[in-house]
Amino acid sequence: MGRGKIEIKKIENLNSRQVTFSKRRNGLLKKAKELSILCDAEVGVIIFSSTGKVYQWSSTSMEHTLSRYNKGMEEEHSLEHPFDEQQAEKLQGIEVNTMKQEHLRLHTAYMRLNGKELDDLSFKELKQLENQLNEGIASVEQQKEQILMEQLKRSRLQEQKTIMENEDLRKQVEELRQKRSSNILELNLLLERRLEHSPNNSKADDNNSASDDDNHLPDTSLHLGKFLYQNRALHYKSRPTATVTSIHVR
Repeated sequence: MGRGKIEIKKIENLNSRQVTFSKRRNGLLKKAKELSILCDAEVGVIIFSSTGKVYQWSSTSMEHTLSRYNKGMEEEHSLEHPFDEQQAEKLQGIEVNTMKQEHLRLHTAYMRLNGKELDDLSFKELKQLENQLNEGIASVEQQKEQILMEQLKRSRLQEQKTIMENEDLRKQVEELRQKRSSNILELNLLLERRLEHSPNNSKADDNNSASDDDNHLPDTSLHLGKFLYQNRALHYKSRPTATVTSIHVR
């Protein structure tokens, strides 16, 4: 009893389809190898599965086989259409001539826009050229005006930014001056208090040494008095309307 004939159609079952693909692929590659050996033929096989995977085999190399195939197709096409090359050369010549004419036209237009090669133009053509130049000049002036306005806008924004930065710096300097003046005043008051209380304390401690204490102040008090005088002088120099008050150190 022989094998039943298989109907050639797509196998719907995925597992059965994969098994059949694997078996038939191996059989096809085996037949290609046998054909190459038996008939001394160059054989190449390329197979793409339904998932996109590639399987290939060649009796020499796939690159060589594909190169021979492409060359054979070109030769076959040349034999079937012998006039294609002549037509291609003719079309290429027409395209070259067209490009030359276009280049000549553009060159002539450029020269006329620069005020040259105007001898062959009629009055009407000269008028059209004049209008074209006027339109071009108007466009250039409009573009220049737009650029200048943009530059002016950027300059004003930069000016406003600079003014704001200067105002911030002025406020910072003013705050530093006020803080320095406040510190100097506090230090002057502290030194005055120390100078006022120092002689009285020395008299209360020892009446016999009062005259010596008045004539010979401690080094610390002298330094403090000198520092007080310098600071007060610096403070009043920074305020021209104020009157410098001298301090008598006893």
